[in-house]
Amino acid sequence: MNRQQIDALVKQMNVDTAKGPVDERIQQVVVRLLGDLFQAIEDLDIQPSEVWKGLEYLTDAGQANELGLLAAGLGLEHYLDLRADEADAKAGITGGTPRTIEGPLYVAGAPESVGFARMDDGSESDKVDTLIIEGTVTDTEGNIIEGAKVEVWHANSLGNYSFFDKSQSDFNLRRTILTDVNGKYVALTTMPVGYGCPPEGTTQALLNKLGRHGNRPSHVHYFVSAPGYRKLTTQFNIEGDEYLWDDFAFATRDGLVATATDVTDEAEIARRELDKPFKHITFNVELVKEAEAAPSSEVERRRASA
Repeated sequence: MNRQQIDALVKQMNVDTAKGPVDERIQQVVVRLLGDLFQAIEDLDIQPSEVWKGLEYLTDAGQANELGLLAAGLGLEHYLDLRADEADAKAGITGGTPRTIEGPLYVAGAPESVGFARMDDGSESDKVDTLIIEGTVTDTEGNIIEGAKVEVWHANSLGNYSFFDKSQSDFNLRRTILTDVNGKYVALTTMPVGYGCPPEGTTQALLNKLGRHGNRPSHVHYFVSAPGYRKLTTQFNIEGDEYLWDDFAFATRDGLVATATDVTDEAEIARRELDKPFKHITFNVELVKEAEAAPSSEVERRRASA
């Protein structure tokens, strides 16, 4: 079939058969995607067995709850970020901390505090380095933002996230910190490590077929929001990781690379009320003011909630 015949067939099957109320947006998207799929079947001579294997794969990925991971691994989530950047630019929105992917492992409802939070439950304090992350939230002109909501989450020393990893305590390495009167937040936690896709999982199975690895560098995720400002979804990746610029999820961006420095000064250790040297990362955030007719910075998607 040529494209004209394909489009007529799709319309006949999915538009002309409508007998009740129609969601026109859903219909528009489904018709377009089906037409593109049928055209790909024609162009690539995709065989029936291959089509059904593909459907079986999507079924397995859904049952494994890995479709969110797959969206990151195939670059879909990064592509959406690039489109959002372009939409912002067209609306005259510039500056601020760069956005990057959310990933599939956020959990709503983390404990909230003002200015400071300890993120870890102490279960790994003798296994990994202590880390202090701190920064200031400002607008693009340098004005501090008091009460900004800084949601932070990251993996443990095995590359696993609480809630999804049932061996961890509730909300381990997940906190919400409201910036203090100086616009500052401080998180006492442990050094995260990079992780790989589940080796026997559906995402890695496809990446293997594509000749790709499924590894991420060590990183820390953020949502940052405040009234009158555009919500920021971002993360920093940590300098020195072998996958820093080879992130399977394509999340590393200029402006989002953080350096962890070693702090061994005894006076500073004591000031932080710690009993051993620690690592320190500064990650400041600039929020952009909301603007009329600007594209939404909120992304509606299903998220876990504990």
